[in-house]
Amino acid sequence: MGKDTIANIITSIRNADMNRKGMVRIPATNITENIVKILLREGFIENVRKHRESNKDFWVLTLRHRRNRKGPYKTILNLKRISRPGLRIYSNYQKIPRILGGMGIVILSTSRGIMTDREARLQGIGGEILCYIW
Repeated sequence: MGKDTIANIITSIRNADMNRKGMVRIPATNITENIVKILLREGFIENVRKHRESNKDFWVLTLRHRRNRKGPYKTILNLKRISRPGLRIYSNYQKIPRILGGMGIVILSTSRGIMTDREARLQGIGGEILCYIW
């Protein structure tokens, strides 16, 4: 079995969010760097910093939590992996799905790099649908 780095970072972020952890550490690769930049730009995470430990680089993400009247925290991050190594899902720019009517984002891998659904529609390019975030 091969490694699916995108599924690993999605699972790490989802688990940290469900367990109300403030920070999560994920391995630093080029793909994770682009996905983390998108999450930061779209406001799903608060802060990102790079950490080096025993010749390995890690991203340390500070998750965004919202106060709730009933409890101390409410998770606001939902992530779902769509295209996986066993079943790749591709879409042209006209058929890229809208998540919650545009409230969520779709992360795509295109010929021009990893980008959100809005950027891909503006540039008129499709690609592999990596994940949904809402």
